[in-house]
Amino acid sequence: MPGMDYQRRIVDDLLDEVLPELPAIALEGAKGVGKTATATQRARSVLTLSEPAQRAAVAGNHALIRELPQPVLIDEWQLEPGVWDTVRHAVDAGSGGGSFLLAGSAHTPPGVHIHSGAGRIVSLKLRPLAWSERGLGRPTVSLAELLRGATPRIAGLSGVNLRGYAEEITRSGFPGIRRLGARARGLGLDSYVSRLVERELAENGAVVRRPSAMMAWLRAYAAATSTDAAYSAILDAATPGEGDKPSNETARGYRQALERLFVLDPVPAWTASFTPLRRLTKTPKHHLADPALAARLVGIEADGLLVGSGPRAAASKRQAGARTWLGALFESLVTQSVRVYAAAADASVGHLRTKNTEHEIDLIVEARDLSVVAIEVKTSDTVTARDTSHLAWLQAELGDRLVDRVVLYAGEHAYRDPSGTAIVPFALLGP
Repeated sequence: MPGMDYQRRIVDDLLDEVLPELPAIALEGAKGVGKTATATQRARSVLTLSEPAQRAAVAGNHALIRELPQPVLIDEWQLEPGVWDTVRHAVDAGSGGGSFLLAGSAHTPPGVHIHSGAGRIVSLKLRPLAWSERGLGRPTVSLAELLRGATPRIAGLSGVNLRGYAEEITRSGFPGIRRLGARARGLGLDSYVSRLVERELAENGAVVRRPSAMMAWLRAYAAATSTDAAYSAILDAATPGEGDKPSNETARGYRQALERLFVLDPVPAWTASFTPLRRLTKTPKHHLADPALAARLVGIEADGLLVGSGPRAAASKRQAGARTWLGALFESLVTQSVRVYAAAADASVGHLRTKNTEHEIDLIVEARDLSVVAIEVKTSDTVTARDTSHLAWLQAELGDRLVDRVVLYAGEHAYRDPSGTAIVPFALLGP
């Protein structure tokens, strides 16, 4: 039965709209983001393939999936990959809207082939709780409205200061972890990572011969949060002074395995279609599924963030001169939420950096009609003309296609500055 204490998510609005029409929907995302809880609200039957008895029953009789009262939720479906094709065939045979929900915390393992399911199974990605889903206040600025190009009035007052943001970074957006006390929360994050390396990867087809080496690489990746550091630099940071460091191929295997489990969540470089922009980098920015994981991996809490402790892993001149570890994790926190809000508006998110590093913009949100909202992220509580200079440059390059310019910062007031740029406390941004 649906849980009475279920915390409604942004994706629920989309599911309410499309589930009656779509026969099969796959909810994908890292373990612990809330896929099962969300899907269970709509399911009449649940098959949990992480439970050996239910997995064995499904493995021995895939037809069971079609015999249960619908909607049928198949949780951790990737543990029995043939389930995907069974659902696809059921859709081809005429299953109606709202027949199947699949929840998966990994892509299929290497060497396992399944049909893409294109046109039959619609995939939706869930991430940890966005800021507006955490019950910390009511947003006053809508990303969807900004994307519509109406230049909405910007107003509101935020009571969240930099300490509040630092505490939320370490508190986590994983629903089951964030409600714990500080000591239990830390142990929960440690357990999340150790189970990932020691168990989840193997269950999903990855071979980890040296768990300690993968853990070191993961810590180095965490230290590179919000940068586009070269993977070779991350490998060197993971194994300083070691003569027998993992090969580039091994490190590539780590990355691919962690991406299959949605633990790595890099932001791609923005591709500027139909614009005069050239010479943009193609390197993604590094992010973990939740910035709390990055903070825990490098062993830092909110107080340490506030006094400037923590590693700096810079990838460009601008980042080297301006980015603190708190700034990197604040950007990661913002990025996590902006991607959730953008998905609700059917928009994509990238980042922009020119190859000469003359211009960088933290987040580019692009709608289906190619209209763009450009976002800079600042940990300061004030915003100057210098902070908006890259946005002004992009406006000159894109013209009317850039429908709004935004600085998300740690201050109190939401307003438009004299140039028309929206200056918005991050806590006031919502879908």
